[in-house]
Amino acid sequence: MVLYFEKFHKNSDNQYEVSFPDLEPYAATYGDTLEEAIHSAHDSLTGYLLTEEDFHEEVPTPTDDPEKFKLEEPNFLVPVQVDLQLEREKEENKLVKKTLTIPSFFKHPGKRSWIKFLALLSEAIKTKFRHLIPSHLSNLVCKKPVGSTLTGF
Repeated sequence: MVLYFEKFHKNSDNQYEVSFPDLEPYAATYGDTLEEAIHSAHDSLTGYLLTEEDFHEEVPTPTDDPEKFKLEEPNFLVPVQVDLQLEREKEENKLVKKTLTIPSFFKHPGKRSWIKFLALLSEAIKTKFRHLIPSHLSNLVCKKPVGSTLTGF
């Protein structure tokens, strides 16, 4: 878990510009509203830190004392915590789109039986490759899908 400070500045277009004093000029973002800016800042910080980690780059140690930052009014600081292990797990557990082609003679019986081909394929892949799933992701990846394979489309 790491804690960085975000510096917020409201620009002349009433947007919130966000930078990270410890990471300037490398990580910055903005939002039309404060809520958007906070969300975008978390994504920006997470993306930057994960990318640096991927390329084995050294990231500056976060400043632990917000008093060290000199701010002009009306700029303000917001602390943001990022759990890089959790964010990495989320990134590794994203779904990817693959096109499924099946013999046409399975299509109609499948529809009549209310089979969800995607769910059926996902279950089969998880079963077949269960041994390849890292243990720290198994509870995320191997959960039974919501609904049954035999429910409606």
